[in-house]
This record gives sequence, C-alpha cells and structure tokens, in this order.
Amino acid sequence: MDKFIFVIGGARSGKSRYAQELAKQKGGKTVFFATCVPCDKEMKKRISRHRKARPRHWRVIEEPKDIKSVLLKLKRRFDVVIIDCLGLLVSNFLSDGWKESRIEKEIKAIAGILSKAKFTAIVVSNEVGGGIVPENPLARKFRDLLGISNQAMSQYADIVYIMQAGIPVRVK
Repeated sequence: MDKFIFVIGGARSGKSRYAQELAKQKGGKTVFFATCVPCDKEMKKRISRHRKARPRHWRVIEEPKDIKSVLLKLKRRFDVVIIDCLGLLVSNFLSDGWKESRIEKEIKAIAGILSKAKFTAIVVSNEVGGGIVPENPLARKFRDLLGISNQAMSQYADIVYIMQAGIPVRVK
C-alpha cells in the first residue's frame, strides 16, 4: 500500500503540484505542513501563490521546524498529510545552528513516524545532487545534509517519484 510517498525534484519541476494532485486523488481530510519562513517580499509572494493553489478545505500548518511534535499529535484526525518541503526544513535547522548529527537524527525520526502512520504521508523535497559543488562551506553543508535527508526519506518511503519537467517518474 502506498502510505508514504516521497516526491523529489529540481526547482520548478512540478513536485509540489504533483504532491497536491496525489493528495486530492487520495481524498479525505488533508493537512498541509508548510515549512517556509517568509523572510522577504519575493518569498511572501511565492507563499501567497502556493496558498491560492491549495484547496481551501485543507488544514494548513505553517511550521518551519517542529514537524515531529505536531505529527505525533495528529493521531488519526487526517487521512493525508503533506510536508512541503524537506529542503526548507533542513535549511531552517541549519539557520538555527543545529549540528549535522542532530539534523540527521530529526529527519530519520520524522521518516520513521511517517512510515508507521495511519494516514497517507506525502513528503516533497528538492533534488540537490545533480548540480555543481557549491563554492562556500554553508552551501556545501546544506547540499550534503539534504542529500542525506533525501536518502533517509527514500529508504522509509513506500513509493518515490522524481519529477522531470513536470513528469513524475517512479523510481521506487
């Protein structure tokens, strides 16, 4: 059964749209975790566009870091849970000065919770392994941590899609 779905892709690959389509197909009560922190005008506009694209009857939880605690409180109140996106979550942890080992542990804990949940979980993330090596240490740390986090999610997920130019390609 496809209870834990991981959708990964590059920028503007259609991963968020596809995750939302999957959630609509599943039907039922849906909660959407938004991990983005609106830090400038451009980001606020992006968030506004994303809000307008989601069905109004979905519950939205804007939570930049404490996904694990909120997930544990959900119990069986929802049929579908979307987390969008893992890349921003990892970035938020780094911005708060979390150590790499703590971030890895947190991501694995979240993946473990989702793999045992009674709801369908859909996690969206950025693919960062296909580009150049970043020139500064923080960017390299982010790339490496997100790559490790993506691997953890993929291990726990029942189904993994990679988005290529708006087309979902099932890889697991």
